[in-house]
Amino acid sequence: MNREEFLKHLKHGTRVLRGVRLEEAFRVVDRKDFVASDYESEAYEDYPLFIGEGQTISQPTTVAFMLELLNVQLNERVLDVGAGSGWTTALLAKLVGEKGEVWGIEIRPELLTFGQKNLKKYGFKNAYIVPALPQVVGLPDKAPFKRILVSAAAHKIPEKLIEQLAVNGTMVIPVGDSVQNLTSIEKLSDGELLTREYPGFAFVPFVR
Repeated sequence: MNREEFLKHLKHGTRVLRGVRLEEAFRVVDRKDFVASDYESEAYEDYPLFIGEGQTISQPTTVAFMLELLNVQLNERVLDVGAGSGWTTALLAKLVGEKGEVWGIEIRPELLTFGQKNLKKYGFKNAYIVPALPQVVGLPDKAPFKRILVSAAAHKIPEKLIEQLAVNGTMVIPVGDSVQNLTSIEKLSDGELLTREYPGFAFVPFVR
């Protein structure tokens, strides 16, 4: 597929690209800028691609579905856990606008450098990818976050991320072992969560 066919596929084929603002983010932020050079010819295919260290840039259909669930609004502070290639960080930066803020974290040094390099191509002044600390979950120094996106599978919902989620905020995270439920969690109040599950996904494991 070329880029226009790719966008039509997400909008009309899989029908996961629904919101006007999210479609615009996909138009502005080109997936080809975030794949490894060996896979540039496959940048617009609807499947994951390896980016190094056993990790992948996620399937576009899955990314669009996760971001629709996350429902990011202008001016919000967002945490992107497992930033990897930097693609989701850049998409989120477009969604929050110039007055919003996006913090991506990545624990693998080579991917951290890769993601930072890719993100710089867009000159976003409101988006950052920083190292994730091995013994720290999330980015507590920058909390609370209105939205949290997690692109790696957790065995169970991490309590530390719930603590960093603002009241009335939303987190989207895959939960499970070999096959996961993509889980949307809305924090109604401290101690009260509304959880929805969407089965049949597969992500790399969550590392902290």
